[in-house]
Amino acid sequence: MGDKQFGIDNNRLCKYAEEIKHIAKKNIQIGIVIGGGNIFRGIRASRENNFDRVQGDYMGMLATMINSMALQTELEKNGLQVHLLSAIMMKPICELFSRKKAVCYLEKGRVVIFGAGTGNPYFTTDTAASLRAIEIGADVILKGTRVDGIYSADPEKDRTAVKFNVISFDEVYKRGLQIMDLTAFTLCRENNMPIIVFDINKSGNLNRIIQGKQVGTLVKI
Repeated sequence: MGDKQFGIDNNRLCKYAEEIKHIAKKNIQIGIVIGGGNIFRGIRASRENNFDRVQGDYMGMLATMINSMALQTELEKNGLQVHLLSAIMMKPICELFSRKKAVCYLEKGRVVIFGAGTGNPYFTTDTAASLRAIEIGADVILKGTRVDGIYSADPEKDRTAVKFNVISFDEVYKRGLQIMDLTAFTLCRENNMPIIVFDINKSGNLNRIIQGKQVGTLVKI
């Protein structure tokens, strides 16, 4: 969304594609899950407008597909080979997700985008990211946000908030910190899937993480 109130900011899209291209050229296997909140949020529509939650969630899945298609197009313009796999069958647009297919594409050096969340209502794209990461045997989940890591409180509201460089899953539970939805977070903990929360809008951050530098906050067992 960038600086816009709605939709896709082309400048932001181009910057994301450039960041991804930079690490893809290092032969890093990359799987991407994108939200759809810049277009539609089912849970918000349900709460604010008494909208049917299930229908709203399916609409949100379609929103993630719009974002996924936009990123796919921009990455391909940058010379990358990209496969968009959807949790819901959309034959004219992309392939249906399968774990074997995703792993095969990754091993061939292609970027894989996972669209439409998990394909089920009541599950967020955080859960989709956790699930797909575990399925493909990823090394880590990189959760790009607008803040530079995990804090003891919301740094946008509390100036005394302290940033953690490393924190355990148990400590996150104990402190009641909201990193991602509980289903997704528990899935990562139970499968020993580390998470790095970082500011995706700071240029070069993605590459610094790949180089092993301290960026954002690492969550681990």
